[in-house]
Amino acid sequence: MSMFVWMVSCGQRENNNSSVIEESEISDDSLMTLVQYRTFQYFWDGAEPTSLLARERIHLDGEYPENDRNVITTGGSGFGVMAILVGIERGFITRKEGFERLNHIVDYLERADRFHGIWSHWIHGETGKVKPFGYDDDGGDVVESAFLIQGLLTVRQYFKDGNEEEQAMANKITKLYEAMEWSWYRNEKEEVMLWHWSPQYEFKRNHGLKGYDETMIAYILAASSPTYPVDAAYYHKGWARDGAIKGNSEPFGHLLELNHNGAKELGGPLFWAHYSYLALDPRGLKDQYADYWRHNVNHTLANRAWCVENPNNFEGYGPHSWGLTASYSVKGYAAHAPGESSDKGVISPTAALSSFPYTPEYSMEAMRYWYETYGDKLFGKYGFYDAFSVQEDWFPQRYLAIDQGPIVVMIENHRTGLLWDLFMTSPEVKEGLDKLGFSSPHYSN
Repeated sequence: MSMFVWMVSCGQRENNNSSVIEESEISDDSLMTLVQYRTFQYFWDGAEPTSLLARERIHLDGEYPENDRNVITTGGSGFGVMAILVGIERGFITRKEGFERLNHIVDYLERADRFHGIWSHWIHGETGKVKPFGYDDDGGDVVESAFLIQGLLTVRQYFKDGNEEEQAMANKITKLYEAMEWSWYRNEKEEVMLWHWSPQYEFKRNHGLKGYDETMIAYILAASSPTYPVDAAYYHKGWARDGAIKGNSEPFGHLLELNHNGAKELGGPLFWAHYSYLALDPRGLKDQYADYWRHNVNHTLANRAWCVENPNNFEGYGPHSWGLTASYSVKGYAAHAPGESSDKGVISPTAALSSFPYTPEYSMEAMRYWYETYGDKLFGKYGFYDAFSVQEDWFPQRYLAIDQGPIVVMIENHRTGLLWDLFMTSPEVKEGLDKLGFSSPHYSN
């Protein structure tokens, strides 16, 4: 670890503008490793100290208007445990260090609040008690919990054949998965899975998971459950809207085979191409509705093409600086996406960097451009900051876990396929995908 950092540091020199790092020698491969290393530190050095899980946000300015410095995000923590596996494989930490951290996390999650086996969106790190996401959302969050268990199952597959302690941790993860009552989170009349349940408000929100957006992984893990499975009819009638999920929009000549929720013509924010696919391998993944690799590549290309064409004429957009997704925005938080009103002049580095598997050349161009053009104005302690706007001269030194995690994971999937190859060896996942009518090269004879 220290040798790598020393080598990278020796290749850097600052010019007269201290906010710009001149770098003519660092290779593409080393730059990817540097970005992974810095971003991994969000989940390592930046972890909440009691749980060692991922903080929802880290603000280097020290300002937390909602007094939530030690609030854990369950979804971001799912991304973070996969980042720890990357850290082990890249030599940022040892296997023993990674195991000890992950074992502590699993033990904490066993004690934390759960609602029919499902964790809440946010957890108070010091206590393990739910922090309400909204006044009527103080219970289980099936989507965030899907992101979390997606990561934990990947961890399980990494350690399942290890020493006695590692195998014991793998077994604890299996028990956490088996305790998740996916079948509780349903609207049986409409045959759709529901996002939330609260012991106080029950299913008041009645928010059905209908595609296409980031929530597909919830259906796959629900169908895969060995204890509380959800029938395939919920996927086809609920998620796929009885077939109405199929689309044929071609923004900038790139076919979107699925209708994106609220963004049918131009496509939604790019995190939709990331969150469900951090461990679920989209390469060659197909069902009756789409070829998911082709769809995600085209989604990314269309998002970039919008930024290159830049119909809103925002400063700072172009072929080397692109990517619209949900992130901090100049005014609060926004799901940035192509469109006159949904594009707010804010670039989110996670959009392009987490798309490395889909657009490796374009993502590399963006990474290098931001690193060399903006330097430490944009690239800080935990990697690239969450979002920026050249138009507004807005470069906040703030991070969000759900944006940092996919960067580490998807760069590694581009480089080695590590997380994809691990998760897809889960026997439950194979059964679930078969049940839903998916095909994947991982299971070809």
